Amino acid sequence: MHQQTISPVDGSVFTEFEIASEQTIAAALQRAADAQRAWKRVPVEQRAEICRRMVAHMVDRAAQLATELTWQIGRPVTQTPFEITRGFQERATYMIDIAPRMLADLDVGAREGFRRFIRREPLGVVLVLAPWNYPYLASVNAVIPAIMAGNSVILKSAQQTPLVSERYREAFDEAGLPTGVFQYLHATHEDVARIIEDPRVAFVSFTGSVAGGHAVQQSVSKRFIAANLELGGKDPAYVRPDAPLDATVDNLVDGAYFNAGQSCCAVERIYVHRSIYRDFVDRFVAVTRQYRLDNPMLAETTLGPMVRTSAAAFVREQTNEAIRQGARGLIDPRDFPAAAEGTAYVAPQVLVDVDHTMRVMTEETFGPVVGIMAVDDDDDAIALMNDSRYGLTASIWSSDADAAVSIGDRLETGTCYLNRCDYLDPALAWTGVKDSGRGCSLSQLGYEALTRPKSFHLRLQP
Repeated sequence: MHQQTISPVDGSVFTEFEIASEQTIAAALQRAADAQRAWKRVPVEQRAEICRRMVAHMVDRAAQLATELTWQIGRPVTQTPFEITRGFQERATYMIDIAPRMLADLDVGAREGFRRFIRREPLGVVLVLAPWNYPYLASVNAVIPAIMAGNSVILKSAQQTPLVSERYREAFDEAGLPTGVFQYLHATHEDVARIIEDPRVAFVSFTGSVAGGHAVQQSVSKRFIAANLELGGKDPAYVRPDAPLDATVDNLVDGAYFNAGQSCCAVERIYVHRSIYRDFVDRFVAVTRQYRLDNPMLAETTLGPMVRTSAAAFVREQTNEAIRQGARGLIDPRDFPAAAEGTAYVAPQVLVDVDHTMRVMTEETFGPVVGIMAVDDDDDAIALMNDSRYGLTASIWSSDADAAVSIGDRLETGTCYLNRCDYLDPALAWTGVKDSGRGCSLSQLGYEALTRPKSFHLRLQP
């Protein structure tokens, strides 16, 4: 079956690709299973050398990858290279660096006449289902540690970003990875369900929507395997009266609008202490108006189109619905000439007079829109931040680190930030609660999901 990727930049066909046939899928699964049995015997140090060469190859080609990615998803071309040269490289390098220590045998202590230890065994074939919005960043969370742990990987990229899978394969081929240890498939949702149900697949790593997570979980439930699910978010920020206001505004505007707000951990709702609310809103609007919405291939563009016209239409409707319910939009879309109905170009918007009866404050928007509410104190902010079916990240803006920890202890979230947002530190566990998913990637804990414990209990004299 033939598929096309339509660019949000100008609506043109950017690339075309073929959906894998049933025979192609079966052959890929068998190659992966066969290759993994040999790969697991390769020393960790040799795996690391290959993975480092792969990362270096990607970084060397960052400009090319960035241009391709901009055409596929619409992020400004001046911003896209950093997905490779910063986030991708940082995460991959960290997980490679800690692999020897995390994959080493665990000595459980001396016992006379015995040798006892726990070995971390690779699972087998890992299926990685990557999203379109950060296709390199989200996929590297699983691809590199899975291969470092001795697994083989099959990557299925979103149909909006098919070239990402091809670039992975080219980089691994250049790095000398044995055939079959990394492969990719272009597949339909129905194909993916059948792949998950195949006994050769040992683990699934999925990043995407809540609905997609439910579909993956349904397929996984038919077998005794696990899945890591990194799903949606409605991530809140709380600005306390002691926050460093200039830096707070700058960071939160970026956290709300970077990648046109199309991030699982984008800031979508902000709660500001009433004593500084008006000042904060005025500053936030002033910074927002400095954005330039335009063709993302232009150097001066700071805000590109959304990924599809249908996504843009959803954001406009959710925003208009909130306004009909009493919210006020502080940005005139006419100040952003590129914005137009029926296109993927959406002007950024700041909504006030919002409350939690509105979808824009409770359901994922995934676009360049943020709602701002005044709160009376920490308790008020915590209650509103937790009033969500999502729990991926939450940020606190304050000069008091102890207060941030105290507040964070009461927040229902996977990551709690102080004076930063929309960033993933690979040394920390990336995880969500409630409808933001389950499981963990990256950090020392990330290797636990990609291996199984195997105990050795050796009696030295029979």
